[in-house]
Amino acid sequence: MSGTDTSLTSADDGTGTPGDGGGAAPEGTAGARAAGRPYDRAGAGSPGGAAGEDRDRGADQGRGKARLPRRSGGRGRRGQGMWRRVGPEARRFLRGRPRTLAVLALWSLLESAHTFLGGYGVARALDDGFLAGRTATGLAWLALAGVGALLGGLALRGVFGALADLVEPLRDGLVRRAVRQALNRAVADPARAADASAVSRLTQQTEMARDSFAGLVLTARSFLFTAVGALAGMAALDPVLLVVVTPPLLLGLAGFLATLRPMAAVQREALDTDEALAARVGELAAGLRDVVACGAGGLAAARVEPLIAAQQRLTGRLARWGAVRTLALGCAGRAPVLALLAATPWLLARGVTAGTLAGALTYLVQSLLPALNTLMAALGSAGTRLLVVLDRFCDPEPPHGPEPVRKQVQEQEQETETVRGRPQRPGAGAAGPAPRPAVPAPALPDAPAAELRGVDFAYGPRAHPVLDSLDLTVRPGEHLAVVGPSGIGKSTLTALLAGLLGPDRGTVLVAGAPARPGPAGGGPDPRRTLLPQQAYVFTGTVRENLTHLCPDPAAVPGDRVADAVAALGLTELLERLGGPDAPVDPLTLSQGERQLLALAAAHLSPAPLLLLDEATCHLDARAEERAERALAARPGTLVVVAHRISSAVRADRVLVLDGTRAVCGTHAELPDRSPLYRDLVGMWDENGRITPV
Repeated sequence: MSGTDTSLTSADDGTGTPGDGGGAAPEGTAGARAAGRPYDRAGAGSPGGAAGEDRDRGADQGRGKARLPRRSGGRGRRGQGMWRRVGPEARRFLRGRPRTLAVLALWSLLESAHTFLGGYGVARALDDGFLAGRTATGLAWLALAGVGALLGGLALRGVFGALADLVEPLRDGLVRRAVRQALNRAVADPARAADASAVSRLTQQTEMARDSFAGLVLTARSFLFTAVGALAGMAALDPVLLVVVTPPLLLGLAGFLATLRPMAAVQREALDTDEALAARVGELAAGLRDVVACGAGGLAAARVEPLIAAQQRLTGRLARWGAVRTLALGCAGRAPVLALLAATPWLLARGVTAGTLAGALTYLVQSLLPALNTLMAALGSAGTRLLVVLDRFCDPEPPHGPEPVRKQVQEQEQETETVRGRPQRPGAGAAGPAPRPAVPAPALPDAPAAELRGVDFAYGPRAHPVLDSLDLTVRPGEHLAVVGPSGIGKSTLTALLAGLLGPDRGTVLVAGAPARPGPAGGGPDPRRTLLPQQAYVFTGTVRENLTHLCPDPAAVPGDRVADAVAALGLTELLERLGGPDAPVDPLTLSQGERQLLALAAAHLSPAPLLLLDEATCHLDARAEERAERALAARPGTLVVVAHRISSAVRADRVLVLDGTRAVCGTHAELPDRSPLYRDLVGMWDENGRITPV
C-alpha cells in the first residue's frame, strides 16, 4: 500500500501503484494469414503464446507474456514479506477505530461471563448440590449456568452490530484502492488498461477480503474471550488444573501458528501461478485462429505446460502443509483432554473434587476446544487467504516471478526461438515474424481460384447448419463480395476457404487442391492470405509490417513497397511515422491505420487468393473504395465480406447468404433474384452504412 496512506479506508489512498495481478488482457484477435506464419496482437504480444513473437519492449513487464510476479527476494522470504507489507497497514487500520474495538470488547466480555458460568456452575452443582445431597442447590447452580447461555446470546447480538462498523469500512477502502490502482495503471501503461485483474480486485478479491476479515474477527474474538473465561474458571476451581491443561494446549497452538507463514507463502505463489496461467490461456484463446493457422498447437501447449506443472507442484505443497496443520490441530484440540484424563488419579490424590474435574472437562469440551478448533480452521483458511488478498492491494515489489516457474518458461521461450530458427539479436526487441520459406501447395493448372462442392458446416453435431449444400466456384482473377445478415455464416465461409475450418460434408478446394492442409503440411500456405477485422500490426519497422507476408521480406524491392503505399493511400501515414524504416508502436495507431498497414501487406503478398473478412470496417467509405480497387487490381482473386453495399457494387459478382440458402450473381441481377439482397440494398443509406428498417 502507498506510503501516504493513513489506513485501508482512507479517502486519500495515495498514488497506489498497480499490483501485479496477472498479465494484460488481450487487445483483440490478431490478423491471420491462413495456415501461415505466427501472429502477434497489435501491441499485446503473440496471441498464440506459442508463437512467441512478443520479444518487444513490453514483454517482460507482463504486457504480452504471463510473467509470474514475485514479491520478495526468495521463496522462503515471501511469507515474511507479506507480513511486513500488510502488518503496518492493518495496525493503522485498527488503531484508527478504538471506539469500535472497545464496543466489540465490551460485548465480548459477556461471552467470557457465559463461558465462566458454564463450567463453574457444573462444578458447584455437583460438589455443593447433587453429590452433597442438596438437589435444590444443584439445580440453582445449573440455572445460573443457563443464565450464562442467555448472556452469550445477548453478546452475539451486540458483537455483530460492532462487527459491521469494522468490516464495511475495510471493504470500502479496498474498493477505493482497487479503483485508484487501476486508474494509475491505465495512465502509466495504456497497454494494460484492459487488465482483467483490476475487475477481479474490485469485485471478487474485495468481497473475499471482507468475508475473510469478518470471519477471522469473529473467531479470534470468540477464542480470546472464551479462553479468558475458561482459564479464569479453571483457576477459580483449582489452579493446579492450569498446570495440566495449559502445556499441551500451548504446544499444539504453537505448532499450528508455525505453519501459517509458510502456508501463506505457498498460497501466494499458487495464486500468482494461477493468474499467470489464466493470462497465458486467455492469450491463446484470443489468438486461437492464429495458432491453428500457423500449425503452432505444439508450441502453444509447450508454453502452458510449465505453468500447469508449477500449479500441480504448489497444490502438492499446500496439501503437505495442510497435513501438518491437521496434526497441530489434533494436538491442541485433543491433547488437553487426554492430559486431564491421564492426570485424574494424581489430581484426586491432591484433593481435587469430582465436581472440579467435571467443571474442567466442561470448559475444555464445550467451550475452549470448540473455540480453538474454529480459530485454527479460520486462521488456516480465511486468515492466510486474507493475508494473500490484502497483499495484492499493496504496492508491488519489482516483478520477477517464482524462480522455478520463470526458469521453465524462459527455457521454453528460448526453445521456441530455436525451433523457429530466428536468432535474437542482443538487446533487440521483436522485429516481427522471421522469414519462413514458403511451402508450395499442389495446384492444378486452369483450376478455379476457390471452389466449394456441396459443403455443409455446423458448429456442433446438433447445431443448426450455418452452410447447407453450398456450391460455389470463384474464377481466377475474380472479385467476389459476400453479403448477408450478421451471424449468417460469412466469416465461416472465409474460414473454410482459409483452411481454418473443415467442412462437415463436401469439398473445399483452393487452386484445385484441398483448402485444409493435411497432417504432413507445414509452413505458410502461399495460396491465400486472410485478413480479419482485427488488423495484424506488430512492434517493428514500417517495412517489416508491410513485407512480412512475402516469402523473403528482405528481398522485396523498395519501389514495390512504394507502389503499395501509394496504391493504398498510406503516403501521409508513412511520412508521419518517419518513413519505411521508422519503428511502429501499434498502440499509437488508430484501428483504421492498422487496417491500412495490414491491407498494404496483403497487397505485397504473392498469394493469388486474398480473403478480406470485414478487413476495412474501420475505414471510411473513400478509403475502403481505394483499398478494394487497389487489391482487386493486383494479380489474383479477391473475396471480400462486405461492410458496405458499395463493396458489392464494385465486385464482379455478389454471393448472398440467406440462412442455408445462397444466391450468386451480379449486383444488377440480384435484386430480382434475392429478396434478402433487395432488402439489404434498401437498408443501406447513401453513406454506405446499414440503417434499421
